[in-house]
Amino acid sequence: MTIKHSLLAILAQSPCYGNQLRTEFERRTAHSWPVNVGQIYNTLERLERDGYVSRGAVNEHGHVMWHLTDAGRAESESWFHTPTPRTHARDDLAAKISLAISLPGVDAEALIATELFAAQQRHAESARVHDAEDNSLARLVHLAAVQRANADVQWLLAAQVAATTGASQPSAVDMHRPRRGRPKKAVA
Repeated sequence: MTIKHSLLAILAQSPCYGNQLRTEFERRTAHSWPVNVGQIYNTLERLERDGYVSRGAVNEHGHVMWHLTDAGRAESESWFHTPTPRTHARDDLAAKISLAISLPGVDAEALIATELFAAQQRHAESARVHDAEDNSLARLVHLAAVQRANADVQWLLAAQVAATTGASQPSAVDMHRPRRGRPKKAVA
């Protein structure tokens, strides 16, 4: 979820000022994603530059009210109707474990054990918070954390098996100089 689209979605309900948007964002995400007001204003300025929002009048308390433009409303609606991409393009934990298993001299088994313990702790803590939460919105957000922590535990158990059974062997850095430029075209 992006701050940009979240702000557009909130502004689709009513014009707001910056700190009001921050408060609404945190409330609607069950305070699971804290954001500072400076980030809100930076995002609003980019949204204004891109034609998605406009500055309105200053209210009686001196706050600039931000309004959604037609382009902003269309962007917000499009975001809600487009599936959220869930790529594996950047998974810090997977990259760290893959490097540990493939590099000589790194105790991958100890690293995996440490990460597994931490994931199990996150899972247990997330489950406790989820069970104690009264607000249904907060319960839903915390359920996502429980499921992600559980997925991490399951994946780390599989990585532990791969590391202990030698499914992947450490290898030295390839000392051949990489070719620069574009690969040669195949001759037909």
